[in-house]
Amino acid sequence: MSRIGLKVIEVPEKVTVTKNGDDITVKGPKGELTRYFDPRITFEQKDGEIHFSRSSEADKALHGTERANLASMIEGVTDGYVKKLTLVGVGYRAVAQGKKLTLNVGYSHPVVFEAPEGITVKTPSATSIEVEGISKQVVGQFAAEIRDVRPPEPYKGKGIRYEDEYVRRKEGKTGK
Repeated sequence: MSRIGLKVIEVPEKVTVTKNGDDITVKGPKGELTRYFDPRITFEQKDGEIHFSRSSEADKALHGTERANLASMIEGVTDGYVKKLTLVGVGYRAVAQGKKLTLNVGYSHPVVFEAPEGITVKTPSATSIEVEGISKQVVGQFAAEIRDVRPPEPYKGKGIRYEDEYVRRKEGKTGK
């Protein structure tokens, strides 16, 4: 039995969850998110709580996934999500101007990103980037695309990494 799917979601007072056909809309103080919800998983909302159930035992994984997705949507519209990245390397820097993020990370040209709808990009310092938004999936995907420009390498540790990421270092060649 899915353990995550059985957990109850507490809905804050300032959040409304509505179902329209197979789509679920969550509205909160930070914004509104809409997502397709599989009809094999049903939910019941009462007294500020949401309970989930599935139609058959074959839908165990889907049961937990849909519950986790709705919980992420509720957390996103109340608190939002932030991914922090750090640039490590001599001359590596980032500049955010409005919706554009410009990275200088050792290539012969700067790499320019356009932030997707609903995403805010900040650069508190020249070597740190903050990606903020209400959708966990979109924030994580955009942060991964930024990191993909120059992933951290194991010999010198240079590259773009998540703030809490540990890069395992390797010993270089010792030649004779």
